[in-house]
Parts: sequence; C-alpha cells; structure tokens
Amino acid sequence: MSDTRTATFAGGCFWCIEAAMKELDGVHAAESGYTGGHTEDPGYRAVCSGSTGHAEAVQVEYDPETIGYGELLEVFFSIHDPTTVDREGPDVGSQYRSAVYYHDEDQQELVEGFIEALEAEGVYEGIVTEVEPLGEWYRAGEKHQDYFEKNSNQPYCAAQVRPKVEKVREKFTEKVRADGGLPQEESLADRVRRLFR
Repeated sequence: MSDTRTATFAGGCFWCIEAAMKELDGVHAAESGYTGGHTEDPGYRAVCSGSTGHAEAVQVEYDPETIGYGELLEVFFSIHDPTTVDREGPDVGSQYRSAVYYHDEDQQELVEGFIEALEAEGVYEGIVTEVEPLGEWYRAGEKHQDYFEKNSNQPYCAAQVRPKVEKVREKFTEKVRADGGLPQEESLADRVRRLFR
C-alpha cells in the first residue's frame, strides 16, 4: 500500500463536503474542521459568527494510487458552486467560502491549472475559489464528524447533503467505494417501529 496524502477543501457546509468525499474509493478518512482564520482553536459558534475568519473545511486522507488529487478536484468542483462569494446554497457567510488549501507546490499547480481549465472550457464563469497554503488546522467537535451518516434524515441533510452525495454516486460511479452507500431513508413504518416499540 502506498503512503496516504492529504487534501483540504472548503465549499459550503463541511457536512456536505465530508459526506461526498467519503463516498470515494481510496479516501481513507474525511475530517470536518476549520482553517484559514486568524484566531486559535475556534469553536463552531465562533466560526459561524464570522468573527474568526475561518472556513468550514474538510481534510481528506487518500491513497494516491487509488484516487488522484485531480480526481478529488473534479468531485469538489462538481458538488459546490465555486462562483458565489461566501455562499453555498442557503448557507451565507465567509465560513462557507469556496477554497482549496494546498499542502505542497504540486497541489497548488494542479488546482490553479484545474481552475484555469474550468474557466477556459466555459464550465464556470468567474470562479472565486481561494487557493491558499494550508495554515493551522482545527478539528471540529465530534458532533460534526460523520454528521450525514449519523443524521441522514435530518431536514438539512435531506435537502443539502444527500443531493451532493447522490451526485457523486451518479457522476463518479467508477470511483465510488464498493462498500459505500447512502444511509437509507427511513420509511414511516420503520420510524414508527423504532420510536414506539
């Protein structure tokens, strides 16, 4: 087995990016956290206030022999809108900005070239994704880890996270984990049995 590498992405709520990346074969872990800010050890409420300057982000540990950084970029840019400043869907604020935090010069060159290609091909017009070196990384609290897996029927997850996960499963079929899969939506009958028995 090869050494794992790390990639860091921000593109709206970290629950969405984390869940989508975890669908991919070769991704060993995806961790929600914060980076790109100016305060130490920020908490969720502080980040959501916009006062810390941090973005909600996801660190992805991956096997480059199974999935390449370029393929992670393809997924990342397909599951969020990189043309909106400080916004993704209903989530508004600098913590929801589009950003790629590179870990080395190779990643920097790849992401800059990828953005140029997207614009040259007319895929997106006016990409605002920030490309910055990774600064200090702060892991989000435990309740934010694997959020979709633990809360797939929660309204926000059903409306915002699930469509991104489904898009990955449909658009990147050859890269989806064989053992993966969406958490199943609970039927009314199953919910009643679970709640009342």
